[in-house]
Amino acid sequence: MDNLRDFFKKGDVLLLTLCVCANLFGIALVYSATRYDPALHSYPLKQAIFLCLGIVIYIVITFVDLEFLLEKWWKVFLVLGLAIILLLLPFGRDDGTGNRSWVFLPGLSTGFQPGEMAKLAYICVLAWLINHQRSFGVSRFTSLLKYAGLTMLFAGMLAALSGDYGMVLVYLFIFVIMAWVGGVQKRWFLGIGIPLVGGVILLWNFVLPHTKFWTDYRIMRFRVVFDHSLDPLGRGWQQSRSLLAIGSGQITGMGYLHGKQTQSSLSQNLPARHTDFIFSVCGEELGLLGCCVVLLLLFAIILRCVWVSRQAKSRMSAYIAMGIAAMLMIQTMLNVGMCLYVAPVIGLTLPFFSYGGSSTLTLFVAMGMVSGIKMRPLPSWLKDRT
Repeated sequence: MDNLRDFFKKGDVLLLTLCVCANLFGIALVYSATRYDPALHSYPLKQAIFLCLGIVIYIVITFVDLEFLLEKWWKVFLVLGLAIILLLLPFGRDDGTGNRSWVFLPGLSTGFQPGEMAKLAYICVLAWLINHQRSFGVSRFTSLLKYAGLTMLFAGMLAALSGDYGMVLVYLFIFVIMAWVGGVQKRWFLGIGIPLVGGVILLWNFVLPHTKFWTDYRIMRFRVVFDHSLDPLGRGWQQSRSLLAIGSGQITGMGYLHGKQTQSSLSQNLPARHTDFIFSVCGEELGLLGCCVVLLLLFAIILRCVWVSRQAKSRMSAYIAMGIAAMLMIQTMLNVGMCLYVAPVIGLTLPFFSYGGSSTLTLFVAMGMVSGIKMRPLPSWLKDRT
């Protein structure tokens, strides 16, 4: 009871409230999105159970001093993160999208995504590494090689073992934001970013069109974004239906549980409606107003993570909070962009709203980490000296 009182006194209750509100909204959308198929009727209840577990995990993680653990056992975080990804080797299974991104352990009826869980280990180790390199120079070439090497280790293993390039993009974005916040000089971002963008443009316009890869399904996911008429019944089908659902909702929507595509008994009308395209369900049934509520809740959660980062007692804690904010930001941008047909379908769920046990629990672990950082702020007498 004393610990619980400490949590409500020092922990981030506001952040927990925002997360619970977003998840409850998500459960309501999942309920609507799964009514068409009796095999999916248990999903809202399962998501509610994940929410309850998530709240408990959030409170427990709040009392964990991450900085203390990382200073002593950062190698354990590194090994644990890589070991989780390596589970894909013997236990990985195709999720139906061509990505071998799910793990089903013997004896367990439900699976999980190693890439989701390993993200937090990656963020922690990268935060430790950037902080450790401050005494040698954050922007030194050797320091950058260490950051990039760590990122390529996690992202490379994930790409090789699962083919989940959407998750790889999340890791890369986290790396960029944490390196920027960590103090890496702008010249490195410009020196690497400009040639990289130029190389992609040249490759896209002058090289790929003359190779067999131009019609590969992974390239086609990007091509249909630039030309919606290219393959509307194939690679562009999911996003075409998504855009139609959101557009038909207009300002106020067709009404909860009354969306034409959401309630259709044909799964191909709005594919993956309870996972990747949950935002489309909201757009069709609750309209622009409902979508704005979703985005405002996610924006408030991200903003809270940034605020906690600015109040953190140390740079390493600040880097962790910013890494988590970056994780939420990129997943939200890519998922909503995918639903609006301005980003390719890359299998990323909408944080807190899409159905998924591993995603929900990982998010609450991450938010608990942020709450723990908020619980241990820099003393006021030291703030005056910094």
